[in-house]
Amino acid sequence: MYARVTTVQVHPDKVEETTSIYRDSVVPAAKAQQGFRAAYMLVDPATGKGMSITVWETVADLEANEASGFYQQQLAKFAPLFTAPPTRETYQVSVKE
Repeated sequence: MYARVTTVQVHPDKVEETTSIYRDSVVPAAKAQQGFRAAYMLVDPATGKGMSITVWETVADLEANEASGFYQQQLAKFAPLFTAPPTRETYQVSVKE
């Protein structure tokens, strides 16, 4: 399995709105994507720093998700809330319990 980690910075007073968009829009849409396995959102409400972690069955599934434009469409939902450009990294999941 593979994980895409997107690190973001949002206005601290927009953390609740960011969480709602992720929970109510991004996650349901991601569940329909080939190879999608899980999504996690971590956030520090005091600073507005957060991470989205999505888990994919194969690296090909993850890459296809990005190539289709899906990832960029979902990220665009948060654009007005960002205080800095997001960063993205990909990792192989080496341990899962």
